[in-house]
Parts: sequence; structure tokens; C-alpha cells
Amino acid sequence: MKHKEKTNTNSTEDSLAIYLNLANTDDLFFKKKQYFNQKAFTILMNQSNDSLNRLNLFKVANRYYNMNDWRSYGETVRVLLYKSLNAQDTANTAKAYSYLGEYYGSQSISDSAFMCYFKAEKIFLRLNDTYNLAKTRLNKANLQYAENDFLGSEVTVFNALRVIKGKDANDLVYESNNLLGILNNELGEYDKALEYHNKALKSIDDEVIPSWNQSKATSFNNMGIVYQNMGMYKKAINYFNRGLEQPNLITDKVALYTMLLDNLAYSRFKNNESANVPELFYKSLKIRDSLNFMTGIIANKIHLAEYYASNGDTLKGLQFSNEALKTARSSKNDRNALIPLKQLAILEPKKAATYNKEYIHINDSLQKAERKMGEKFSRIEYETDQIIDENINLETKNRNLLFGFSAFMMLGLLLFVIKSQKAKNRELLFKQEQQKVNEEIYNLMISQQNTIETNRVKEKKRVAQELHDGVLGRMFGIRMNLDSLNKMHDGTTIEKRTNYLTELKNIEQDIREISHDLNREKSELINNFVAIVDNLLEEQKKTFHPKLVASIDRTIKWELLSNSVKINLYRIIQESLQNINKYANAKTIKIELKKNDEDLLLIISDDGNGFDINKSKKGIGLQNIQSRTSECNGTVDIKSKKGDGTMITISVPLEIKQILT
Repeated sequence: MKHKEKTNTNSTEDSLAIYLNLANTDDLFFKKKQYFNQKAFTILMNQSNDSLNRLNLFKVANRYYNMNDWRSYGETVRVLLYKSLNAQDTANTAKAYSYLGEYYGSQSISDSAFMCYFKAEKIFLRLNDTYNLAKTRLNKANLQYAENDFLGSEVTVFNALRVIKGKDANDLVYESNNLLGILNNELGEYDKALEYHNKALKSIDDEVIPSWNQSKATSFNNMGIVYQNMGMYKKAINYFNRGLEQPNLITDKVALYTMLLDNLAYSRFKNNESANVPELFYKSLKIRDSLNFMTGIIANKIHLAEYYASNGDTLKGLQFSNEALKTARSSKNDRNALIPLKQLAILEPKKAATYNKEYIHINDSLQKAERKMGEKFSRIEYETDQIIDENINLETKNRNLLFGFSAFMMLGLLLFVIKSQKAKNRELLFKQEQQKVNEEIYNLMISQQNTIETNRVKEKKRVAQELHDGVLGRMFGIRMNLDSLNKMHDGTTIEKRTNYLTELKNIEQDIREISHDLNREKSELINNFVAIVDNLLEEQKKTFHPKLVASIDRTIKWELLSNSVKINLYRIIQESLQNINKYANAKTIKIELKKNDEDLLLIISDDGNGFDINKSKKGIGLQNIQSRTSECNGTVDIKSKKGDGTMITISVPLEIKQILT
């Protein structure tokens, strides 16, 4: 069964790898790639939330990003953020926030995008991940640039460059300098713009920045735009041509290719070069139209309108201007409508007031929106910093509370240990005192038994002496008197006398034997310990109804056994008999004390109710038996079963030479 589960797991992992590879294959149609990526996503959603699972989810997100499937990309990134937060995976949480910022940016939800970038930035800063910190700041800067917050964007770029200064991050250095060039171009600082674009070109490293990124073509295009804005069209044409000369441009970055075509045609037109100008415009427009590059289409049509208007074809100029305005209005980006409106106001003087009014309205709205967005960006930074400061303060308070609580717990633990140690010491002292008391009790019992034995021996001696000296003497006198009467020859008298004499002799012999037995018993008296145990067993027989069968090995030299062991064995027998009398309802009890090699065995068994050993281990009776056996360095084996009686076997080690004969 386990082998089958392992096979299924391997099969799932193989399928996941296959789906991820297929979703990243350029030769497949979009729908097919989307399908395979969704299959991979479904597999990952059914797996546990571990680091490998999150890594593969990032792969799925990257594939959706490359497909421009923003809806699926956003869904995947939200799942990633949830899983990373749930797993307390700080690094992947920051990365997920960065990805989510890209998603909101693609949907033109700039404030949410900025918030996500800002959260990612703070985490990367805390992790000291300089590369991702700089990359996130660049994303923020691009967002600020898109919202025309040029100065704010510039500050953010410098913050990005500051953290990667001296680091091996040529790709980020390129992006930073390229964006600074674009920003300074927008601000009219053309010399600075060219300076930054040249820095960007110098930082291009083919090993770090892949060729398909077309960084050189991008920089050439941007430098051409700067020269175009400066009115230096010949230099602009040179840079646009250099950009178009880059290998694989149309396959790697078709949008950049169409931009270069359009910019080249416009610079040629402005430089009064007529060769291939319309063809370049139309070539660019055709590609942009087929790929629905909205901003590029508007730029193309504005340039064509200006081109035809300058050549006296006002109708075509108006046609392209109106088309540009229409496209701009459908693009949901009001900024795209400004240039077509300005152009139409020039081409149609009669409607100039209408166009100018709309232009002013849109421009004012955009400026307000830009100021509002800039303020929102600042507020997001301030409020997030405030929240972070509050969290830091809260963390500090929590940490202090934790330290205080830990100190209190340590103090409590220390007091508990001290108290426990004192209790253990008291328990040890109590055990020692108890041991002394047990010794004293046993010695008293021995003393009492000795007194009883001594008195019994004295009494036996007295009786023996009395029998020997008193009774026997008198009987001997009677015998002598009777013997003297034997001289009488009366037949009947002689017979009677003979019978009396014989009987007296027999009595004399019996009394003599009794006397000798009484004197001899002293040497055969058993050890006092055995006598004490016998007394206990006799008391049991008299008081309780179960039949008691006892067997004590009387060849053991009990006097050489330590009093501590003897009193503990006595108490164990006493405790066992009490338990049997209370609970067992037994008919027969067997007690056996014997030697077995180097051990002394005490076996106590009964045929009573029995009990469940596991449930009764904590009983005071059993604990006492186990404790006393431990004091003798012995072992206890208890066997019992409900309805099957109980057997307790206690083994105590002995030194054979000293104890056993």
C-alpha cells in the first residue's frame, strides 16, 4: 500500500514538471500553454504548503506573466502571498508583494501597486536583501514615472542605486540609469538625460543582461528621442538606425522595433528627408495595429497627421488626427488624447476653441490626479511607516512583556526547584527516620520475642527440675517401699505389687524423657525472625477464614541477615495479607520463603479475585511493596488477572557465604 502511495506521489511530481515545461514552450499556442499552466496550478493547490510548493507556484506565476494572462497571474500571486504569510516565509512574502505590485500596475491600480511595492521594500530592507530591495525601488520609480511624478521617481531611483553601489548588479544599474535618462528627458534636462543613457549603455553586460532584452536597442531609441526633442534630427536618425541594426530585434521586442521605425520616420520627416518616410510610418502602424499597441497606434497616427498636414494634405492630416483622438478616447487613458486635441486645434481653426477647452479640461484633471496620486504615494509611505513604527513599538512592548514573563517564569521555576529539592530532602530525612523507626520496632519485636523465649526456657527448666527432683524422687520412694513388700508371699498381693512396680517404672521413664526433651529444646529453637513471622501467620489463621499454607526455609541463618531486610520482608508479608483479606475474597493463601542460588525468594499467592495490574499500579499497597523491595535492592514481579488470583514474587540478593549454609 505504501509503495503504491509513493508511486502516485512520484507520478504527480513528474506530471507537474511536464506541465510547467509545456507551459513555458514558445512553440505552443497561447490556449495550450494556458491549459498546461492551469493543470500545474491545480496540482500545486492540492499539495502541502512547503517551500518547494511555493517555489513551483512562483514558476506558474512567471508563466502567466509571460503570457500576459493578468487575471490568472493575479490569482496565483494572491495564493502565493497567503501561503507565504501563513508559513511565516518572510522572503517569499516580500517577493509575493512585489509580484502583486506588478499585477496592480498592469491594471492601472497605481495606489495598490505602490502599497505592495512599499511593503515588499520594507521586508527586503529588514532582510538586508540589497538586490531585491533595489529592484523593488525601481518598480516603485517606474510606477511614479507612469503617474508623471518625475521628481519622486528620480529620488526613488537614486535610493535604488545607493543600495547596489559596489555590488555586482549590472542589470539594475542599467535599468536605473536608463530610467534617469528618461526622467531628465521629460524634465527638459537633455544633457543629463544623455549622460545617464551613456552610463546605461556602458553598464550593459551580456552575461548578466540577456540579449533578448534588447538593452542596446532600448538605449539607442531613448537617446534618439532626446536628440529629437533637442531638434538634432540627424543625430537622432543615427541612433534610431543603430537601434534597428540590433540582431533579432523584431522577434525579441516587436514593440521596440515598431517604436524605432516610427521615430526614424518622424526624425527623417523633421530633417526634411522624404525617402521612405510614409512607408516606415505605415509599416510601424500596421504591426502596431495587428498587435493592438494602443499607445503606439496613437503616436503613429499623430505623426502621420503632422506629416500629411505639413505636405498640404489637410484632409489626411485631419483623418489621422481624428483617428488618433478616437483611439485615445477608447484607450481609457486621457493623457493619450492631449496631443491629438492640440493637433486638431491647429488643423481645424474653427473648432479650435472646442478642442482647446477639452484639452484644458483634460490637462487640469490630469494634473489634479497626478498631484493627488503623488500625495497618495507620500501618504502610503507615511502611513505604512507609521504602522511599521507602531508594530515595532508593539513588538518592543511584547518583547519586554515576554522577557518579563520569562523572568517571572524562571523565578517561579527556580522557587519550584528549590521547594521540590527541600521536599525531596524532607522526604529523604523522613525515609531515614522511618528506617530508624523500623529498626527500633524490629529490635523491640526481637527483644520481646527474646524475653518470651527466655521466660519459656526458664519455665521449661523449672518444670523439668520439678519433675526430676520432686515427682521422680517421691515415685522412686514409693517404688522402693513397694519393692520391700515383695517379701510377702501372698499370691494376689505379689501380682498386684508387681503390676504397680511396672507401671511406676513406665511413668518414671516417661517423665525422664519429657524432662530431657524440655532441656534439649533450647538448642533446637528457631530464629526469632521466623518466630515473629510464625506469630503473624498464626494471627492470620485465627482471625481470617482463608486457608493459609506457609513454607519457611529454616536452614537459612536468619541472624546474619540485616534487620532492614528482615523488617521490610515482614512488612511486605503483612501488607500482602491485608490486601488479600480486604479485596481478594480468596479461599487459599500460600506464603513461601526460600533460597534460590544467590537470592532469597518471597512468594505470596492466592486464588482470589485478581486485578488489572495496569489500572492498579498506583495503589498505595503495591507502591509500599515496591518501595520496600527497592530498599532491599530487590525486584518485584506481580502476576494477576481478574478471576485468576494473584502471585507476588520478590527476589532479594544475598551473599551466600554469610547468609546461607
